[in-house]
Amino acid sequence: MTMKDAIPGAGLHTVLRSLVATLPPADRWKVGIYVALSLGSALAGALAAMLLVPLVQPDARLPFEGRWFHASMSMGWRTAAFTGVTLAFALLRWQASCLGARLVGRYGMRLRRQVHARLIAAEIGPLAAASSAEIANVLTYNVEIVVQGFSALQQLLIAGVTATVSLSLAFWVSPPLLLVAPPLAVLALLASRFYGREQIEVGRRYVANMTRLFWHSEDFPRRLRHVRSFGREDVERDSYGEVSRDLSRGYARQLELIASGRLILELLAVGGIATLFVLAQRWHGIDQGALIAVCLLLGRLLPYLVSTRQSIQQIRSAAPALELWQRYMHLPTSEEPPAATARPTLPEAGIHLRRIHVTPPVPGIELGDLVMRRGELVLIQGDSGIGKSSLVDVLAGMARPAVFDARVGGHAIDYDTYRAYVRHGAYVSQSVRPWQATVRDCLRWAAPSAADGQLRQVLRDVGLDKPLDTALHDASSRLSGGELQRLLLAQVILREPAVAVLDEATGALDAASELAVLSAMKRRLPRSLLIVVSHREGVCALAEHCVTVGPSIRSIVPSRAGA
Repeated sequence: MTMKDAIPGAGLHTVLRSLVATLPPADRWKVGIYVALSLGSALAGALAAMLLVPLVQPDARLPFEGRWFHASMSMGWRTAAFTGVTLAFALLRWQASCLGARLVGRYGMRLRRQVHARLIAAEIGPLAAASSAEIANVLTYNVEIVVQGFSALQQLLIAGVTATVSLSLAFWVSPPLLLVAPPLAVLALLASRFYGREQIEVGRRYVANMTRLFWHSEDFPRRLRHVRSFGREDVERDSYGEVSRDLSRGYARQLELIASGRLILELLAVGGIATLFVLAQRWHGIDQGALIAVCLLLGRLLPYLVSTRQSIQQIRSAAPALELWQRYMHLPTSEEPPAATARPTLPEAGIHLRRIHVTPPVPGIELGDLVMRRGELVLIQGDSGIGKSSLVDVLAGMARPAVFDARVGGHAIDYDTYRAYVRHGAYVSQSVRPWQATVRDCLRWAAPSAADGQLRQVLRDVGLDKPLDTALHDASSRLSGGELQRLLLAQVILREPAVAVLDEATGALDAASELAVLSAMKRRLPRSLLIVVSHREGVCALAEHCVTVGPSIRSIVPSRAGA
C-alpha cells in the first residue's frame, strides 16, 4: 500500500510514518542527533529543577547527594551548581533548536525540489489533465502545510523526551507520588484523540479551498478584462468572498480545536498536580523536599502539554497536504530517449511516417504517408479541441502514440529512435509567457553562450525592435502579446533545433506578420523541420505539407502545398 493510499482518513500513527518516510537516510541520522541534543537538554533541565529545591528549602535532601553535592555545601556553591546546569540546559536547547530549524528548512526545500522534478519529468498526458491552480498550490503553499507538520513532529519528539526524563526522575525522587501518573496518562491519551477526525476533514477542506483561491488568482489581468466585459464583477466578488469565508471558517475551526484540546490537557494537568498535593497530605512519610522536586519536574511538562496538543493537530492538518503532494509524486514519468545519439539532426532522406495512431481524442487520429525533411514546414490545421495538440506532442517526441510505423532510408525505426532524432527540439505554445526578467535573460536562457550581437540580430529576424535590457514585467515597458510571441520565436532561432513545434505560437500576430516571421524562421533554420499549428489558410503557401485534421472522420490527409 502506497502513502497515497494510506493517508486519507488515516490515524495519527500512519501520518507520522508517512512524514518519516519522506526523510532521506542522511537526515534521519540528523534527526537522531536532534533527539540526542534534546535528551541532553531535558536531563539538564530536570537536574536544574531538582537543584532548585535546596535553594528554596535549605534542609531538603536530594537522592543524588554524595561527594560532589551534599547538604553541608554552602549556598554559594549550590547557586553555582544550579547556574551551571541551567546554562548547560540553555546551550543544549539552543543547539537542538538550531539543528531543528536547519532540518525543517532542508525538508521544505527537498519537498519542493522533489515534486518539481517529478513534474518536469512527468508524462504530458496526465499532467495536462491537472489544473494549473492545483499545480501552483502543490509547488507553493501546500508544501508549507506539510513542513508545518514536520516541525510539529519535531516538537512531539522534544515533548516525548522531556516527559520521559522528567517522569523518570520524579519516580526516582518519590515513587509513591507517581502512582497517579498511569491514570492521568490514559486520560491524556484519550484527550489527544478528541476532534481527530474533524481536524483531518477541516485540513482537507482547507487544502481544497487554497486550490480554489489559486484558481481565482490565475492570470488576473486577463481574467479581470473578461469579467468586466461581461459585467460580472459582483459575481466574481461573491465567488472569491465565498472561498475566503470558507478559508476563514476552516482556519478559525483549526484554532478552536487546538484551544479545546489545550483546555482539556491543562485541566488534566491541574487535576494531576492537585491530586499529588492531596496524596502528599494524606500519605504520611512523604518528604516535603521530594514533593517540591516532583512538582517542579511535573511543572516543566505543562508547556509541553500545551504544545503537544497543538503539534498533534498540525500533523493531522498536514495529512491532506501530504496526500496531495504524494499524488503528484506518483505521476508517471516520461521515458527518456537514449542519452547517447549520433543523430543530432534529421537524416538527409527525411523520416517517412507511414502510420501513426494517436489517442486521445477518442476514437483517435490517424496520420499516414507523411515524409518530414529538414528545412521544410508542415502545417497542421483543424478545429479547436479535435486533437491537434495530441498529434504535435507525438511529433515532438513528448508522447508515445498507440501505433507508430515509420521508415528512414527504407528501414523501419521504432518510436525511441524517432525521439532520438527529434530530441534536440523547441516547442512553443500559444499560452506560454516568458518568465525571465529582461529580453536578454529570455534569449540567453535559450542560448547561454550567445553574444549580444547575435541576440540583436535574432530580434531583427523576428521583427522585434526592443533593447536587450527591456524589462518583461515592468508596467512601463511591458511587451504586448504579439511581441512576447516574437521573443519566444527568437528563442527558437537561437536554439537551432532539429524539430521546432509552434502550437499556435503566432496567433497573436496579424496574418502578414505571421507569414513574415515564419519565412524568416525557414530562412534562418535551413536544417530544422518546422511543425506549425495555425488556423490561417495563408500559412499553407509557405508549407511543404498541409495536414488537415477533419472534424468528422478525424483523419489526416497530407498534401503538397498548392496541389
